[in-house]
Amino acid sequence: MYFLKTESAFDAAHFLKDYDGKCRNIHGHRWRVVAEIKGEKLSEDTQNRGMLVDFSDLKAALKNACDELDHSLIYEEGSLKEKTIEALMEENFNMKKVAFRPTAENFSEYFYKILSEKGFDMHRVEVYETPNNCAAYEE
Repeated sequence: MYFLKTESAFDAAHFLKDYDGKCRNIHGHRWRVVAEIKGEKLSEDTQNRGMLVDFSDLKAALKNACDELDHSLIYEEGSLKEKTIEALMEENFNMKKVAFRPTAENFSEYFYKILSEKGFDMHRVEVYETPNNCAAYEE
């Protein structure tokens, strides 16, 4: 089995609704995302011979997914009042609504699924919300 790993990062704020602790308040992270793909065979076509995939394709797909969230306030659907959202949007804040609680665990699954949908044979995604704290998802 062959494995390739690449990483990207983004800066974003979030909060955890109904959490009893500091993370209930809006705060930011330098999120680091490490994606690992797998495969049993290397390509035999002329361009990619001897490669699992072209690293640039994997890097670009992960970077695009991270760029979608960069410099935004990520919030869970239903976690803010509509008038709060309207006020923040009036101020031209970059708001990203997600259907899940924005935890490192859920983000690891989120990126795993995005890259899978792009055709990559995923092995694992790790999401660091700090240099020392990581969550991972694999199927």
